[in-house]
Amino acid sequence: MVLSCGKSVLRRLLLAAFVVAVGRPAVASELPVIQRVSVVPTSGGDGFVIRLHSTDYVHAYSAARKVEGSKYEVILFNTDLARPYQHDKPSGPLVSYFFEPTEEHLKFKFELDPTIVFAVNVYRDRDSDDLLIGLIYQGEAAVPVSPVATGRDPSTNGPTVAARDRWKLDTIVIDPGHGGKDSGASAYGIREKDISLAVAKNLGELLEERLGVRVVYTRSGDQFVGLEQRGKIANESGGKLFVSIHVNAQRRGRTAKGTETYFLGMHKSKAAQDVMNRENSVVSLEENAARYSAFKEEALIRQTLAQSAYMNKSQQLAVAIESQFAQRVHRKSRGVHQAGFYVLWNASMPAVLVELGFVTNRSEANFLNSKSGQVYMASALFRAIRDFKESYERELNLVSSTR
Repeated sequence: MVLSCGKSVLRRLLLAAFVVAVGRPAVASELPVIQRVSVVPTSGGDGFVIRLHSTDYVHAYSAARKVEGSKYEVILFNTDLARPYQHDKPSGPLVSYFFEPTEEHLKFKFELDPTIVFAVNVYRDRDSDDLLIGLIYQGEAAVPVSPVATGRDPSTNGPTVAARDRWKLDTIVIDPGHGGKDSGASAYGIREKDISLAVAKNLGELLEERLGVRVVYTRSGDQFVGLEQRGKIANESGGKLFVSIHVNAQRRGRTAKGTETYFLGMHKSKAAQDVMNRENSVVSLEENAARYSAFKEEALIRQTLAQSAYMNKSQQLAVAIESQFAQRVHRKSRGVHQAGFYVLWNASMPAVLVELGFVTNRSEANFLNSKSGQVYMASALFRAIRDFKESYERELNLVSSTR
């Protein structure tokens, strides 16, 4: 009742008393800040999760209150909003959302797809400071409504056609590394930016022709695109999968060879760190490189936790890619690794970075610079994505049979 009286001092006293009771330090001047909203399907395929990305522990919050129709409201007490915050495009069942600051509290208002009935619950993420809003399909026994209303098909207990279509991997974002004033690695007159674009276009054509998916390129020609902007393009285009294509290099010597595929996380080897540092060094060519100073180790750990729902899928795709390179194209595989690549940082979807080989190795450089080599590598990437797509959609009960 005191929280609703509109008196800031009393609210602060209440917060301090609450914090002391649970053993956390009371710092009234340092409120948790919501930086972003993202949506992912649950691992069991029985609904979705809205994640409110927070910089710190949110001490108190309300239950999700239904305002009208399919519109809801959650109050985060003594919480602030980042200005500006990362406003990802609504996806899945989330039709729209916005924040309404009220003194020191923050109202999160959102609207869900009215054709699907969900049980909506707010809870804490056990691995981070984020708040989660669970959207679980409401069972037929709870409310006897039509399949269209529940989003479930009574014959299979899976999603209806409309619900399935929202989560099919129907938009794939291909990111040809470097471009424009950034040539990437180069040797023997061969440039990384040219190889990555050629392989990307070959891959895009295969995906469009054989899978019928929509392909979005972060660059379609020889232009420079910032690393953060590439992730933004992926999110704003409604991408469901992000593949960044690169070519490796060895600073000393010319003997290193082989492919590598990365997904976001902490590097575990000096070699992975070297690749990450080389690819991330592109920020020096951007106009506002200082903004990447926040992408430190602690922030990477938080970001990895925030994207934990995508990590397993990213790793699954990375393994499939390396398998195809080794088995179908007979390239040496240097394995699957994690590293803090800036280009993967903001992609709100399963995302990988692929190193096709070493431009500093004359044999590999000539292979990757040839039309046949580019077609072979694109074909291996296509097969891996095709198999991943089928497996992903089957796990979410989005396909009914094998191909």
